[in-house]
Amino acid sequence: MALRQIRIDGDEILRKISKKVDVIDDNLKQLVEDMFETMYYADGVGLAAPQIGILKRIIVIDIEVIKKVMINPEIISESTSETQDGPEGCLSIPGIEDNVRRPKVLTVRYMNLDGEIVTEEARDLYARVICHEVDHLNGILFTDKVLK
Repeated sequence: MALRQIRIDGDEILRKISKKVDVIDDNLKQLVEDMFETMYYADGVGLAAPQIGILKRIIVIDIEVIKKVMINPEIISESTSETQDGPEGCLSIPGIEDNVRRPKVLTVRYMNLDGEIVTEEARDLYARVICHEVDHLNGILFTDKVLK
């Protein structure tokens, strides 16, 4: 495992759209291990591959009781009537925190490290972190969505 450098706001890679992952191999599994190690070292709860300079649709999440690797995650539905406004920060924007509106409940589909397609419902903080990390895969930062 290895720590990777976290890209900081202003790095153009954070504004690019990531590419779909087609093959799960040992290199990808090593990347995922590095992502977790980097996220833990930086005291984060989520990390997207573009944040370490890799334009692949991969996110890792660890919010105490939920630890996930999501490959090619896609939010397929979200609550529009139930939303949550709350503070967000980002490892790529150190020292900044602001309020963002996110769905309280969503459904996400992704591939796990075994190549299985998983569809699951996420709520509350888990839903917020998924939205935040999927935004990174699409070149969007939380500061683009700050409540006025």
